[in-house]
Amino acid sequence: MSTAPAPLDDADLGTGLLIRRFEEHLLRLYADGHLAGTTHTCLGQEYVPVALAPLLTGDFVFSNHRGHGHYLAHCGDPEGLLAELLGRDGGVCHGYGGSQHLRRDRFLSTGVQGESLPAAVGVGLHLNRTGQDAIAVAYIGDGTWGEGAVYEALNMAALWRVPLLVVVEHNRIAQSTPTTAQLAGTIAGRVAGFGITVSESDSLDLTEVRAAAAPHVERVRATRAPHVLVQHTVRLGPHSKGDDTRPADELGRLRRLDWLQRYAEAYPDRFAAADARARQRVAEVSAEVLARPLARGAAA
Repeated sequence: MSTAPAPLDDADLGTGLLIRRFEEHLLRLYADGHLAGTTHTCLGQEYVPVALAPLLTGDFVFSNHRGHGHYLAHCGDPEGLLAELLGRDGGVCHGYGGSQHLRRDRFLSTGVQGESLPAAVGVGLHLNRTGQDAIAVAYIGDGTWGEGAVYEALNMAALWRVPLLVVVEHNRIAQSTPTTAQLAGTIAGRVAGFGITVSESDSLDLTEVRAAAAPHVERVRATRAPHVLVQHTVRLGPHSKGDDTRPADELGRLRRLDWLQRYAEAYPDRFAAADARARQRVAEVSAEVLARPLARGAAA
């Protein structure tokens, strides 16, 4: 882990920093009373969708409750996302979807754990029957493996040879419960029972993650068969907007693994310039969106 990460191009570094500063700003907006309900940030996990998004252009992407980073990596549009979260005019779903239920083009999310997988299988089946080259991609977490819908969907995906890529962001904790306390065996072992191929990576290097994932994405696309990609990662923030119940020494250990901090230490000048741009953009987006009127969905 002491090896310096590979340098990033401006687009990847900029997107990763945009997601980080956007999520941090959301927590401040929540504390100031601008957000209703709850919010789940992806602090520490930003590099996963940033690495995968260029490999999945034109594909159907299904996200989850912790999906702001997925949306920003795959769709861009921080203005539309923030407007949706704040219930302001111009939101992605006009204020009806909020944080967890987004839809834009071929990007969809749901806050119900595991329920994106059956929908993704259905889309994948449609893609096969209509002769399209696109695939269905579903982001889930390690905690989602406690949901029966996951296994029903994997069974159908294997049985019907559906072009489905399941990306497991394995942060080793389900809400506040360590994975070791709630998951018997391994994810790879469970996937193997369906005859589905599985790959795992524990890299925190965005470039390495993309390079490792690329052949599996292309295999799903070429063979029209499912694959499960387990990406071990780090959740730096709390489950949602509340306090983090993990011990201080564990949080300290995780912060030392922060992928962005590693880039900051390896490339301080480039990082500082990109970070300043990301912070400025988030500030400008926030000011502009907060000045908008309420969306019709939020005002209803």
